[in-house]
Amino acid sequence: MENIAGKKALVTGGARGLGKATAIALAKEGVHVAITGRNEELLKTTLKELQDIGVQATYEVFDVSDLATVQEAIAKLNASFGQFDIIINNAGIAAFGSLVDMDAETWTNIINTNVLGSYHVTKAVLPQLIEKNEGDIIFVSSTAGLNGAATTSAYSASKFAVIGMADSLMREVRKHNIRVCTLMPSTIASDMSKDLGLTDGNPESVLQPEDFAELIIANLKLPRRAMLKSASLWSTNP
Repeated sequence: MENIAGKKALVTGGARGLGKATAIALAKEGVHVAITGRNEELLKTTLKELQDIGVQATYEVFDVSDLATVQEAIAKLNASFGQFDIIINNAGIAAFGSLVDMDAETWTNIINTNVLGSYHVTKAVLPQLIEKNEGDIIFVSSTAGLNGAATTSAYSASKFAVIGMADSLMREVRKHNIRVCTLMPSTIASDMSKDLGLTDGNPESVLQPEDFAELIIANLKLPRRAMLKSASLWSTNP
């Protein structure tokens, strides 16, 4: 098992839902965590929970869809928190409607956040991992990135794109001892899913954020040699 205690992780969308659950799970493993998001009050609340666990923790408020803002925020985090070992590309948004009915602005926002957001954050942090010749990058996609469905064209397009981007990146950076993993959950009882009415309130009917966070931790703790050998499998069929 890989020892991840003492490493530093960046979790986007870390204020609530799956991002928050993942940040807390990392902290319980002794990982120091920086969380990002657009709601400062929620970030502060989650930050306090992380600090109570006893690890170093911090946050930055920014929108992942804006590259200049991302680069500026990462630079600030590096100056105050240090360089990262782990990237969790979790930030995402969703909206559903037919291709004809959904307005172009909503479509564009979904692509900008879910695809370009992951690209921006990875692009800003990846040089640090290459310099260290080690690191982990996890992309949170979705089963909607494997199969489309009526009214999910924008969301599915974004999650299909994340899978393709991550698979290509894995082949680029494996020579630098950097592991890239894409996870594709179905509906999780996150705040976003609840807001969209995708859950019925029954904890037994859908995956809980804490359960999926355990899967993220398990991936990070896999032996590095084994993970590198199975990187293609993990990037497409977790």
